[in-house]
Amino acid sequence: MNDDIAAGPPASDTSFPADGYVGDPAVRAEWDDLYADRQQLWSGRPNGALVAEAAGLTPGRVLDVGCGEGADALWLARLGWDVTALEVSGVALERAAGHARDAGLAVRWVHASLTEAALPPASFDLVSAQYPALLRTPDAAAERALLAAVVPGGVLLLVHHAGVHTRQENESGFDPADYVWPSMVAALLDEDWEVEVDEQRPRVAPDGGAGAHHTDDLVLRARRLR
Repeated sequence: MNDDIAAGPPASDTSFPADGYVGDPAVRAEWDDLYADRQQLWSGRPNGALVAEAAGLTPGRVLDVGCGEGADALWLARLGWDVTALEVSGVALERAAGHARDAGLAVRWVHASLTEAALPPASFDLVSAQYPALLRTPDAAAERALLAAVVPGGVLLLVHHAGVHTRQENESGFDPADYVWPSMVAALLDEDWEVEVDEQRPRVAPDGGAGAHHTDDLVLRARRLR
């Protein structure tokens, strides 16, 4: 990851990080292959739940978990957020960084998995995880990493596709039981947190892009009190 994350926001950082990937190489390869199969995987527009939940927040430091090709990161940067964008796929980050350069926007890119990124604790006013593919572990490492990143007074926004978590393993080997879902994060919230939103709602789905067929979202928005 970029060492300058702990030193405060850079004047400009729109380039792709050259310091190497931190995480499981097999996970990186899987996602690189997925992105490499298409010139553009996602719609290029910010996720609707993020727009709805974050539009009224005062811009500060934000962590975009699983930033993909950068649509959410760029939307947040345009609103004045100091954006750190995390992604396991180098192919996706190359595209995201290119979009940021074209738009003249500063984003801090981190090429790492969430649990390996060694992010400074309690440093982000908003942690946004939109449909993240976070692997479940016995110690709930990913869930705890999401919570640990939020500054007191800050917000965690976790959004996922409704209904997927109840499905059985399919023929491609995808097993929802292997991944983290909003209910798992909600179960870890204690008196230091206030749940502001925990619901299923119709999804504002973009035209085109992978995942456009999903019609409903699970939305968890929680504020860290201390």
